[in-house]
Amino acid sequence: MRRFLVLCKAAMPKGADFVFGPCFFINARMRAHKEEKGMKKKIVSVLCAVTLALGLTACGGATGEAAKSSGEDKPATASTIDMSGVTLMSDGVLSVGCEVGYPPFEDFADDGTTPIGFDIDIITAVAEKLGLKVNIINTAWDGIFAGIGVNYDVTCSAVTITPERQESMLFSTPYINNYQAVVLLANDDRKMESFNDLNGLSIALQKETTSDILMSDYKSTGTIDVQIVANEKVTSCFTQLQNGEVDAVVVDSTVADGYINSSKDFKIAYEDKSEPEQFGIAIAKDNTALQKAINEALAELEAEGYIKETYDYWFGAVAE
Repeated sequence: MRRFLVLCKAAMPKGADFVFGPCFFINARMRAHKEEKGMKKKIVSVLCAVTLALGLTACGGATGEAAKSSGEDKPATASTIDMSGVTLMSDGVLSVGCEVGYPPFEDFADDGTTPIGFDIDIITAVAEKLGLKVNIINTAWDGIFAGIGVNYDVTCSAVTITPERQESMLFSTPYINNYQAVVLLANDDRKMESFNDLNGLSIALQKETTSDILMSDYKSTGTIDVQIVANEKVTSCFTQLQNGEVDAVVVDSTVADGYINSSKDFKIAYEDKSEPEQFGIAIAKDNTALQKAINEALAELEAEGYIKETYDYWFGAVAE
């Protein structure tokens, strides 16, 4: 897997610098909706050239000409986090594997090249706390964990913390809670009181996600008879639902919140709050020093109110 890196320098809050890899597109309606809400969000622009990556390898490929932060002004409180003993792929840079194209966690701005989203804001703020530049590497979800410690230092991409994953990687403290949800078209009057109500329907979901694992288990055990349409990108799931190709989408509730908050075409018909999930930043198993530093950074951001402000911005009033 090759990495295509471009260093982007500009006047950022507190002297922050960014390094961006290849990218995709944002839901324009999401941004328009948030502008209408008058959220206090400051977009900081940085200009850069992005090297063309031919073909979609595990890191993905695209061209880009500009990059900008989508986050609030970063917290002004100075950090004294100890970075001694921390090992990185590149000195002074936190390299981050993300599957860009999973709104509102990771997506692309209107320019089609600038990664923005909740995860982008969070990991950028974490890196700033650590005194590091940020290298966002667009990576296909399938195989994203194999790249930790090989192609990038961490993965921050709506990763659910599970016992199975903890066997092969470290996780930061959780930075957001999540549930599995069923999304229907807004004019669909079907009642969903549990996943069992999906029986006899066709559903779209993203491959190799918690949603995929959950629904595959329901189907393989004969709990429900459901037709599963598994996609590489979650955006394809909502397109299929809107086009009438499937009856429902099973997806992270946080992603559903983002779509509902930006479009009147969809509604959340069911959330399984009996099985809460937590997202964390995934780190190489042997990089305990980096795990400790990231946890300290997250604790500072939480105390400063930055995580809540960013959550409210990206997920809006729909989220709890």
